[in-house]
Amino acid sequence: MRNYSRGVTLMELLVVMTVLGILAAIAIPTYRNYVIRANRSDAKTALLAAAGVLERCFTQFNSYAAADGCTATFPVASTNGIYRVTAPTQTSIAFALTAAPQGGQTADTDCGNFTLNSANVRGVSGTKTAQQCWGR
Repeated sequence: MRNYSRGVTLMELLVVMTVLGILAAIAIPTYRNYVIRANRSDAKTALLAAAGVLERCFTQFNSYAAADGCTATFPVASTNGIYRVTAPTQTSIAFALTAAPQGGQTADTDCGNFTLNSANVRGVSGTKTAQQCWGR
């Protein structure tokens, strides 16, 4: 009669650990890139909302400037706090807005800072084009 041992051998355990390690090495960076790409929508939403506030100011006071009655205040955090929106240019006839990434989103070198001005010109400071970053 044969005596069978039960359980997992050390070799089987090492093979399973190696496979899991390879899967994790592929999955974690892919997931992180997806999260960074998905968080870009927070910048777009924040910039468009801030531009809407400034456009309402222009409609009401015929000016984008705070000195002329516009109550839009900057800097402001985006909805999820992933971007910080500033208005480096805010005159009576024009504005320029910038959304700078915060926290872990600073690893986004593809798009970097998002920009939007009163002529609805959209831009980015990263390695990709504005169309690539704003389009998705």
